[in-house]
Amino acid sequence: MITLALSKGRIFDDTLPLLKAAGIEVLEDPEKSRKLILTTNLPDVRVLVVRATDVPTYVQYGGADLGITGKDTLLEHGSEGLYQPLDLQIAKCRISVAVRADFDYASAVKQGSRLTVATKYVAIAREFFATKGVHVDLIKLYGSMELAPLTGLADAIVDLVSTGNTLKANHLVEVEHIMEISSRLVVNQAALKLKQESIRRIIDAFSAAVKLANP
Repeated sequence: MITLALSKGRIFDDTLPLLKAAGIEVLEDPEKSRKLILTTNLPDVRVLVVRATDVPTYVQYGGADLGITGKDTLLEHGSEGLYQPLDLQIAKCRISVAVRADFDYASAVKQGSRLTVATKYVAIAREFFATKGVHVDLIKLYGSMELAPLTGLADAIVDLVSTGNTLKANHLVEVEHIMEISSRLVVNQAALKLKQESIRRIIDAFSAAVKLANP
């Protein structure tokens, strides 16, 4: 049995064409089904529906053989013990710093200054501001990040940005681009040895599909 860990939403949807290229079709819609283990057209392949942040953990500890997760999740939660054969070039976005439109960010980040930053990505934010010589007080939030500058909770936020429409709707502006994000295929190293033929077939099919989609 090959077990693939996925999270609901954009990554799941963007993964379906890759699975199809590997001859795998998920038989149920995770948005409509309450099941957390979904069957596929192949009797020896199943899909686990887990939280995005839990995908690396399931793969690392053998709850799943493979998983698909964002680069942001791997950087934030660690990728120890995971083989990362492919950047799948899906679910693309970026991690950026954003502030209120009337906030003087340039003055606030002068070397030696101190900034309060709200973010879900504490490790990424800490490293980014450390390289700039900016002292930050980090506040961890799990959602509705845009509220933090609007309520005075923080000077800035570090968050994923796709279109930027949510920032604009809340009168926030991007002031720094930290990194581009896309989703990666991660593989359990023990499973790669024990189920090499089956897993390698999936990796090769994914790789061919990615090259076709990104010539």
